[in-house]
Amino acid sequence: MKKESDDLIIRPKRPKGEDGYKTFSIRVKEETVSRIEDVSTQTGHTRNELIGMFLEYALEHYTIEKYLIRF
Repeated sequence: MKKESDDLIIRPKRPKGEDGYKTFSIRVKEETVSRIEDVSTQTGHTRNELIGMFLEYALEHYTIEKYLIRF
């Protein structure tokens, strides 16, 4: 039997932006950040993971309310 190589195989890393994620900045109220940090502490998930979960949930459950604009 042939012994497998002990070489460490390192594959190229995908360039930023090609991993399916996008980085951007947002402004968030301090109270909201505090609430997210509380959930992070309780669950062990990072703020980034939680914000991603919250955004996905909101996008799957939102409703656009139509109303008449009067001038």
